[in-house]
Amino acid sequence: MFRLTLLGLVVATMAALGTGSPLQVSDRTVPRPAWSEADPADSLYRAAREALNRSNYQRSAELFRRIRQDYPKSAYAADACYWEAFARYRLGGSDHLRQALEVLDLQARRYPKAATRSDATVLATRIQGELARRGDATAAAAITAQAEAAAVAAVAARPPTAPALPRAAIVPVGPGPVSFAPKVAMAGPGASEGCEEDEDDARVAALNAVLQMDQERAEPLLQKVLARRDSGSVCLRRKAVFIVSQKRTPRTESILLGSARNDPDGEVREQAVFWLSQVGTEAAVTALDSILQKSPSPQLQEKAIFALSQMDTPRARQIIRSYAARNDAPAEVQEQAIFWIGQQPSPENAAFLRDLYKKVETDEAREKVIYALAQMKDQGSTRWLLDLAVDRSVSVEARKQALFWAGQSGASVADLATIYSRATDPEMKEQLLFTYAQSRDKAAVDKLIEIAKTEKDKGLRSKAIFWLGQSSDPRAARVLQDMLEQ
Repeated sequence: MFRLTLLGLVVATMAALGTGSPLQVSDRTVPRPAWSEADPADSLYRAAREALNRSNYQRSAELFRRIRQDYPKSAYAADACYWEAFARYRLGGSDHLRQALEVLDLQARRYPKAATRSDATVLATRIQGELARRGDATAAAAITAQAEAAAVAAVAARPPTAPALPRAAIVPVGPGPVSFAPKVAMAGPGASEGCEEDEDDARVAALNAVLQMDQERAEPLLQKVLARRDSGSVCLRRKAVFIVSQKRTPRTESILLGSARNDPDGEVREQAVFWLSQVGTEAAVTALDSILQKSPSPQLQEKAIFALSQMDTPRARQIIRSYAARNDAPAEVQEQAIFWIGQQPSPENAAFLRDLYKKVETDEAREKVIYALAQMKDQGSTRWLLDLAVDRSVSVEARKQALFWAGQSGASVADLATIYSRATDPEMKEQLLFTYAQSRDKAAVDKLIEIAKTEKDKGLRSKAIFWLGQSSDPRAARVLQDMLEQ
């Protein structure tokens, strides 16, 4: 049984979308040449294509918009939707990004068989991610729902593939705070970089068939494949590691350990480390700890951290904590360790993270500690975040992040109101207003109404009114109506 962690959801989503990375936009970046001279939109399409190729995205977006609005039955209309959205994506800015999503939605409804539909799906996902990073709660919710829905379909369709774990992505979920879910690139059997679908497929199929029929006979064959060191067998070895991992026998662990330690190809080693996480024995834990201590490769260390995080044993958790406390470790690997500690809520992990905040040496690591503690959602961690939010010995940015995540992890409106009354920094008060706006507690709406009516600072009062305008609570609408009628 494979665990569907946050990382697993992202991997499954991108697998279902047919793309290698959450940060990858479609390779289609140039519209195809005009193909219908008699079409009434032909000249517009040519001009729009030329503007896009010259990086004049504003003009290009406008011209493609005219095609789909003025000539909806044109042969160019379907693709024009995609290219308008692409141009707006390149322009950036929340308004352009939202307009791009609307156009892609229009394409899906009006032109479901458009040649650019698969590219449009990838682009829409990328745009929603960008909006989420800019604090768009709607986009963040859409991305989450998409990931959860795609995960089930993707995992049901094929086994999970070994993820490569680059440095953690910084994904804003509000005006100030950020989350730190790792970026993911697919790295699995049949999808390895530089490995074509070739004659290896027949050999892999044969090995797999033998494994299903007779494990005792197949394992020595697989070991022979994995013992090869010639460059021509690299792709075959990558696929063989996956096959070994799918049938658990007393020799599975030793075969994977051998590849993790000795194979000259980095991807073979990394996939072997990933599949060791599914073995979960004490010997595998020891091997992964050895990789953390001795491997000079940060990439392999990242895989080892991920693998240990999936084992969920006391010793595996202790190894990750020990690594997170190492300020001599590569920064990106230390940050990965902090992230995965936050994904395993426990009093022990929460206490460790609270103590770790004082010991880490970079702002990035401290930010990740704040986020990791917010994932615990326990009373002690929430209290710690609230205390940090009023600690003037730390930076305003750190206090803003602590405040936001305290609200996300269940801090009461009463606690937040106390901070508002004590705060003297306008930035902190603005962050509190945003935190109220993200709360589902009706008392948060009451607090925004109170501030909108009584706050002496005109800027803060305007901010409170803005967030009331975003609320679906009927009381907010009545208050705003009363203000308009005064």
